[in-house]
Amino acid sequence: MPPEFLHCDATLIVAVKPAGLLSVPGRGDDKQDCLATRVQAVYPDALVVHRLDMATSGLLVFARGAAAQRRLSDAFARREVDKRYAAIVAGHLAQAEGEIDLPLIADWPNRPRQHVDPVHGKPSLTRFRVLGHDAASNTTRVELEPVTGRSHQLRVHLCAIGHPIAGDLLYAPPAVQALAPRLMLHARSIALPHPDDGHRVAFEHATPF
Repeated sequence: MPPEFLHCDATLIVAVKPAGLLSVPGRGDDKQDCLATRVQAVYPDALVVHRLDMATSGLLVFARGAAAQRRLSDAFARREVDKRYAAIVAGHLAQAEGEIDLPLIADWPNRPRQHVDPVHGKPSLTRFRVLGHDAASNTTRVELEPVTGRSHQLRVHLCAIGHPIAGDLLYAPPAVQALAPRLMLHARSIALPHPDDGHRVAFEHATPF
C-alpha cells in the first residue's frame, strides 16, 4: 500500500506509519516491508531520520538527500524537535500533569525490552497531561511529550508509574493487553526546524482511537 503523506517538498517528507508496520527493514525476508521502503518506492531519495516502534502509529519524518538528513538528525540530537503522542493507559491517572524522570537501559537478557535502572540507566524524561478519564473501562487518555528519545521510553515510563499503555504486548500485564486490539499509542504531532532554512514547521495527525 502507498503511504499516507502529510507533507512533501524538496528536502522534507512527513508520512503516517500504521500500527503494526516496521519503520525500517528488520532481519529476515519477512521483515523487509516497512514504511521506509514504501516511502522510498515513491521518493527514492528519502532517508530515515528517526523511528517509531512497530506497534506505534503516527508521524514519521524523512529527509530527501544526505545534507537534509544531517540537518534533521542534528535537530533531533539538539532536542529542537517537539513531539506529542496520544495514549490510553490503564487505571485512573489522578495527577493532571507531571513528569516521569526515570533512567532507562536495555534489559539485555530480555531484548528488546528496556527497564528502569537508577545506577546505569541513561537520563530519560517524559512529560504527561491528562486529557480525560473513562470510568467504564477504567482508563485514562493522556498526551505524552518525550523530552528524551530512549527506546520504548513512553511504554516503560507509563508502566513504571503503574499505568501501562492499553494493548502493550511487551510491557503490560495480560488484563491491560486485553483492553485494546493494538498498542494505544499514536505520534500525533511533530514540530521541527525545516532542513532548508531552519524555519519552524509543525504537523498534526488525528488520533485513530
